[in-house]
Amino acid sequence: MNAAARFEGPGVSPVFRARKLSKTYRMGEVEVHALRDVDLDIIEGEFVVLLGPSGSGKSTLLNILGGLDSPTSGDAQWRDHQLVGAGDAELTRYRREHVGFVFQFYNLIPSLTVLENVQLVTEIADRPLDPLEVLKLVGLERRIDHFPSQLSGGEQQRVAVARAIVKSPDVLLCDEPTGALDYETGKVVLAAIARANEQLGTTTIVITHNAAIAGMADRVLRLGGGRIVGETRNPRRLSAEEVTW
Repeated sequence: MNAAARFEGPGVSPVFRARKLSKTYRMGEVEVHALRDVDLDIIEGEFVVLLGPSGSGKSTLLNILGGLDSPTSGDAQWRDHQLVGAGDAELTRYRREHVGFVFQFYNLIPSLTVLENVQLVTEIADRPLDPLEVLKLVGLERRIDHFPSQLSGGEQQRVAVARAIVKSPDVLLCDEPTGALDYETGKVVLAAIARANEQLGTTTIVITHNAAIAGMADRVLRLGGGRIVGETRNPRRLSAEEVTW
């Protein structure tokens, strides 16, 4: 079965569902419309790329789906969790129990080793994975006793990926995960994210301005001016090794 067919047809229901999502920021006398009436469905296990230039609404949409921000209007839910109108405690529990985040900057604790940085998350997780197995998944099993300062940027980002997935999240949200990396190390990080999606079944959303990364996705949503302006389903997902830019 090809990538598109896996997420189409009867019985396939979305885990994320958003309707008429809008977000307006006020900057002095100016209103900035970050999102405008966005409708979105994401299926369990999908690898989705949100593609668009800076200011297109990608990060705002990701932050709402991750329970880090709330829309000005509209509705969003994850399974039976209502994300719009939920209180701080409820959103904190949603993020802790269901969501893994990978950001452009790694935010590792410098005084902890690679293994300790990943183990720290397992203390607040309900169903954590084995930290050593997760570090093996991202190719860092030989670096577990090193500190962040002893790692390259790509290795630090792979620790951040491991830290995000060790709690066995239902969804992995990645905000420009290769933005601070060079070409070769960026591809290694993308391969680690793809393995988490393929081997663990984690629903994965990656936002990027790099159109080449879109080939790795099951589905690509293009954003512009706060709206979804296009959608593409890839008949075959490219591996990180096949992606060039």
